[in-house]
Amino acid sequence: MERLLLVRCPALQTEDESGDVLCTFARVVAAVGAYCPWVTAVRPGVCMLPARGPARFFGGEQAVVDLVAEAARTVPGVGPVEVGIAEGLFAAYLAARAGVPVAPGETAAFLAPYPLATLGRPELEDLLCRLGVATLGAFARLPERDVLARFGRDGMACHRVARGLDGELPGLREASTQKRLDRLGADTAPPGRQGGFWGGHRDADVRATRALVAVQRLLGTDSVQVARRQGGRAPTDQVRFVTWSAAEPATTPDRAAPWPGQIPSPAPATVYERPVQVEVTGEGAEPVTVTGRGALNVAPQRLSIDGGAWAPVAAWAGPWPAWEQWWKPGRRRVARLQVVTTTELAHLLTAQKGSWWLTATYD
Repeated sequence: MERLLLVRCPALQTEDESGDVLCTFARVVAAVGAYCPWVTAVRPGVCMLPARGPARFFGGEQAVVDLVAEAARTVPGVGPVEVGIAEGLFAAYLAARAGVPVAPGETAAFLAPYPLATLGRPELEDLLCRLGVATLGAFARLPERDVLARFGRDGMACHRVARGLDGELPGLREASTQKRLDRLGADTAPPGRQGGFWGGHRDADVRATRALVAVQRLLGTDSVQVARRQGGRAPTDQVRFVTWSAAEPATTPDRAAPWPGQIPSPAPATVYERPVQVEVTGEGAEPVTVTGRGALNVAPQRLSIDGGAWAPVAAWAGPWPAWEQWWKPGRRRVARLQVVTTTELAHLLTAQKGSWWLTATYD
């Protein structure tokens, strides 16, 4: 069951004739959207968002709760703000009212002490109270077969919610709320938070952001990824793909920090996802190796890629040795070498565990 973060604004749950309350709620939804690609309006004064993606992006669920709560409280006229996180909409709503996060797998235990009136089913509550069942926990302990036979499908749906198996009951959402917000132009993609794709915050950037939000709604948070530059030694280390978000992190890895053994500019045009094994030989067909001092035992003269024809080496540079993550059991010692063949192709080779590998090619 999906973990949801829910924001509840009690002062915005009762609308006024002027529509000011709904407009304030629209600004809350937009502010919360700064930390998630999408936000869903459940009913006036209540909105929710999936917790998994933002928690991974911002460093944990509690970090997301704090950021979202602070963003909502900055909206003028919002009043008190309640934020909770749990599995399913029903439990998340109660968690927000209680102001507590519910740990994964603890939904049923969290719901157990609540009275049956919490379900909003007066007839079911009356019948169960006559049987001496007064809490959701006591209701959850009733046999599933008996509940279905005595209380029907709706009773069974309430029973599954009380047991923490389902997260939503009919009537919890008001679909008209989201439609009304859309008419107000309250898009959940936050204006001004996401930097422009081509610089600035022009209309094209706003449309692109909305399109990406729509894709993530359909296919999931991880369906849209972007490349982000970072520090590193090899070309494969200096760029990584991360899940796109409507909010940028406060800090980015320092690319200018010292990186001993870093490959100098320019960057190669092609970086291979799967390195190809190569052979490099020197004078007299002696295999080229990297000594314990980080130097080559002999100057490279020929190169064969994946068992193919030999190509003479016209020039070479390096090697750049590196002992990466030496403090870990899986540490690796590598050396990188640039070679130019007489066919005017320049390659980046990596020596590791006694073999040479083609990892990138320059234009």
